[in-house]
Amino acid sequence: MRDILNALQDWWATSQPLALATVVDVRKSAPRQPGAAMAVSSDGEVAGSVSGGCVEGAVFQLAQQVLDSGVPELVHYGYSDDEAFAVGLTCGGELDVFVERVDPTTVPGFGRLLEDIAAETPVAVATVIDAPSEPGGDPVRGARLLVGPDWSEGTLGIEGLEVAVLDDARGMLEQGRTAERRYGRHGERRLDDV
Repeated sequence: MRDILNALQDWWATSQPLALATVVDVRKSAPRQPGAAMAVSSDGEVAGSVSGGCVEGAVFQLAQQVLDSGVPELVHYGYSDDEAFAVGLTCGGELDVFVERVDPTTVPGFGRLLEDIAAETPVAVATVIDAPSEPGGDPVRGARLLVGPDWSEGTLGIEGLEVAVLDDARGMLEQGRTAERRYGRHGERRLDDV
């Protein structure tokens, strides 16, 4: 998010809601790697890129829908996907983009996150991008933890999951990596529910 930090700080300072689109997974020759982000303000301003221009139009439209509904979305774009081809992802790559609404109510710790990024302090955001849809399928899509080397803020809804995610996030912070991780509902590392 460093490349869009100034815009995020400006929008956050005015309590302006925004939609944040983040690349969470890539396959083949995708133009941007996990962690690449694009933000859309409530008045339609755009900062950043998720694909170097290939699918930004579609992501912009989705971001406006997410701003209105408040419901996060996980979307797959790929060469074989007719919609993605129509908007220009012809590089043969595939990417998954998670789009969420960010405002002081939905992400109260976002200001701290921006401060840590600006100060170049190690910080990670662990976000549930997909979870079981059956009743009692906690955690819910969009649940998040902000993670520093010796602190955390937020919740994923289930203690065992939080313990596993905190451990992995801190390890990734030490390595300076961004990646998608999969868990069971209670933090089991060999399952694929969350």
